[in-house]
Amino acid sequence: MKELTVSPKIKRRFIRDIYINREFSWLLFNKRVLDQAVDLTNPLLERCKFLSIFTSNLDEFFMVRVGSLYNESVSEPEATENKTQLTAAKQLDGISEVVAELYRLRAACYSALRKELSKNGLCILREEDLSPRQTEECRNIFLRHVLPLLSIMVLDAKHPLMQFENMRSYMLCQLEKDGRRMLGVIVVNPSLDRLYRLSGGKKVRLVSLETLVRMFGRLAFTGYTVNEQMMLRVTRNADFDTHIDDTDVERDFSEIMKKRVESRARLNVVRLEVDNEKSKLKEFVLKLLKLNSKFCYCDSRFFDYKFMFSLGNFLAPEESAKLKYPPFKGAVSRELAAAPSLIEEIFRRDVFLSYPYDSMNPLVDLLEECAKDRRVSSIMITIYRLAHHSRIAELLCRASENGKQVTVVIELCARFDEENNLYFANKLREAGCTIIYGMENYKVHSKIISVVLKEGEQLRYITHLGTGNYNESTSRQYTDLNILTADPAIGRDAVAFFRNIAICNTQFTYDRLLVAPETLKSGLISYIDREIQKARAGGEGYILAKMNSLTDKEIIDKFREASCAGVRIELIVRGICCLLPGVEQQTENIRVISIVGRFLEHSRVYSFGRGEDRVMYISSADLMTRNTDKRVEIAAPVLDAKIAEAIDRILQTMLADNVKARKLCADGSYCRVETLGAPLDAQASFLKPIES
Repeated sequence: MKELTVSPKIKRRFIRDIYINREFSWLLFNKRVLDQAVDLTNPLLERCKFLSIFTSNLDEFFMVRVGSLYNESVSEPEATENKTQLTAAKQLDGISEVVAELYRLRAACYSALRKELSKNGLCILREEDLSPRQTEECRNIFLRHVLPLLSIMVLDAKHPLMQFENMRSYMLCQLEKDGRRMLGVIVVNPSLDRLYRLSGGKKVRLVSLETLVRMFGRLAFTGYTVNEQMMLRVTRNADFDTHIDDTDVERDFSEIMKKRVESRARLNVVRLEVDNEKSKLKEFVLKLLKLNSKFCYCDSRFFDYKFMFSLGNFLAPEESAKLKYPPFKGAVSRELAAAPSLIEEIFRRDVFLSYPYDSMNPLVDLLEECAKDRRVSSIMITIYRLAHHSRIAELLCRASENGKQVTVVIELCARFDEENNLYFANKLREAGCTIIYGMENYKVHSKIISVVLKEGEQLRYITHLGTGNYNESTSRQYTDLNILTADPAIGRDAVAFFRNIAICNTQFTYDRLLVAPETLKSGLISYIDREIQKARAGGEGYILAKMNSLTDKEIIDKFREASCAGVRIELIVRGICCLLPGVEQQTENIRVISIVGRFLEHSRVYSFGRGEDRVMYISSADLMTRNTDKRVEIAAPVLDAKIAEAIDRILQTMLADNVKARKLCADGSYCRVETLGAPLDAQASFLKPIES
């Protein structure tokens, strides 16, 4: 695929000194996602999914990040971000230009995928591709299956202008009847199928819902002449305030969140998408929405590409399988599978799980055992995002019903999962669990389970510490690291952590854990300082870290100081990276790579030094200000030497990736890693023991 073309003016705006603007870096990340849609090392149907993921990412970017910048541009127009010193308005201007280019690249990507799908027996037909017989079949499909589920209205004095709902498609029509002109609106029902199969032929021939509405939507307006039509979709700001007054004990936070989630549908519009750039109706809608035309984007095909996920359903199973990744199941080690008791196994040794290559089942099985074991006195857990059908939630309910003290810290401000979390909070409460809605005005993003067992007069502990959510679905798609330990110091820290959550206390120093907002950042910085002192004393300073995003300026500046001192720094940053590596005499000892592949890289690891001198943490936190200063996050030390070696091998393999890895260059662009020796796809290499 072509590289993202950005004008020198925009690049100069978004890159300053050793800093890259956060929003620009995110757009570069999403371009890397789109690149996977044309990467021939991925099977065809998987490439189609990447196109859909790119679009979903962009939708959320507008709802959240552009929404946040819009709010800031209104409330604090002179405020600047702390790295590139840009106001919100200047960031929005640059975003609009880069996104316009991304739309053009997406259109080219879809056209290429559509041609390749056709070669593989799956044709997505446009209006101009249809024969007269197929056109008549499409007309019948529209009349029988689509029209009955469309909402139709004419806008006049009795039907005033409507409120376009967030992320829903509409057809706007200019109507004429008896010399009067008015507007007609078709509201496309989101429950309608996105694709309809036409009869006949060896190939699978599909026509989209959008094509049917464009071709036959006029039939909904009986007695009217349709002079012009345009499909549209609006994106509304979803960045509402989650701040609450914790001294207000009279109000239930869950009820407050319900109302705020409902308000999303009425917030201001931050993007308009249309299918006809030249339509006069576009100007009417822009004026109606009070939206600047630079935030109007045209896609003559689709606004939403979710249907690309389901294309394989139209092919025979054996044909579909050829165009997908080979299936696999996360492994369960022989030791864990043979263990008569997971509790006793963890008392014997620390257990390491690396999702999705390892199954989440041992953790679920452990909770099931804990729900039954008479020694278990209490189970405490943090929940941020759960699977819609969660065995973990069911087992917590069962444990409570069996008389265990179950405490669940459930974060209601997990964006776009608020309703799911409200549902599970009510379900768990009804089963007798103690529910805590986070901590003051900090999001609780930590991933920790504390199990306390009573054996006579002695208390024993099992603690789970991880980098990802307790979500069975995402554990098969996201890479995350997990440690189950019976270390008593960590166990006592875990109990203290939940006690502090309950009393809203952040000012606590733990024995082994680094916990934001109090000690996580300062703890990591102290280890960076350790490597700086080693390098200045003539020794080897080394830092190896993996995260989703790097935006915290204090950490970035500390990395620059370390680089200047001669510390070698290797960073694996999947998404946003606001640090520009390779700048002479500033960041020349820093290397940054990003890996976007079959699985979403989600684990966070912070490692300092080598060999016996190495100190390693796994964490729920990225190095973003929101994580280090504004959330409750945990970094847990890797105490078992074998587990530390296993994690280091994972990271070293990723650093050697020359297939999916992209290197962040000193000019702010991402380029392919030079291939030295045989091709190495790190994620594929981790799958080999499972598939064999």
